[in-house]
Amino acid sequence: MALKVDLNADMGESFGPWTMGDDAALLDIVTSANVACGFHAGDPDVMDRTMRQAVARGVGLGAHPGFADLKGFGRRNLPIPTEEVANAVAYQLGAAQAMARRAGGRIRHLKLHGALANMASVDAGLAKACYQAALDVDPDLVIMVLAATAQESAARELGCHWAGEIFADRAYHDDATLVDRRLPGAVLHDPAVVGPRILAMLQAGAIIADSGKHLPCRIDTICLHGDTPGAVAIARGLRDHLTQAGITLAAF
Repeated sequence: MALKVDLNADMGESFGPWTMGDDAALLDIVTSANVACGFHAGDPDVMDRTMRQAVARGVGLGAHPGFADLKGFGRRNLPIPTEEVANAVAYQLGAAQAMARRAGGRIRHLKLHGALANMASVDAGLAKACYQAALDVDPDLVIMVLAATAQESAARELGCHWAGEIFADRAYHDDATLVDRRLPGAVLHDPAVVGPRILAMLQAGAIIADSGKHLPCRIDTICLHGDTPGAVAIARGLRDHLTQAGITLAAF
């Protein structure tokens, strides 16, 4: 069982006067932050505020690029040519690097968002193109991948630094892909369920699918979605449950 693990959250997803999630509260709990880069959510002011708060708390910064789909929050599959997607990833990473540097920090990891991430979890070619675009910008970047999916295969093939991620608040299919958000039970909200479930995965060294199937994988980081209702309570409950079990939470 992993004795140390990272706890990350997707954040910086507000836009102008529209608030999404409680980033300030989450940053007191998590050890890594995946910050939206303005395509699926976020804007320069939100990026600046989120990154400055993360830097002040010693939370690791990551770029969280997605499709240019504000209305759909980046969760709609878009039929975009692979090279165009790769360019969009590089563009968003560059924006995140600039904002992080201005905030006194640096981008150390990258994680794909939403529909782009889901598509890359079953399409190694797409995943590889996105990751290569990011690595062309920063070869030392850590690529955060959905563990045991085509994303991990792509990162392994590229020989880059990578971190295997599992989700605290999402249900899994037997192939390690996430259950569609539109289906009942796809998103978990009860802290009393989330904590023991993730501890069981860490103890097993595997994703545990809805069916009960174990999918052995490397677990470096655990994700919570900042926009999930009750995200702060879930994060705090998970952190408490893991630390009480003797697991140290620290940036990978």
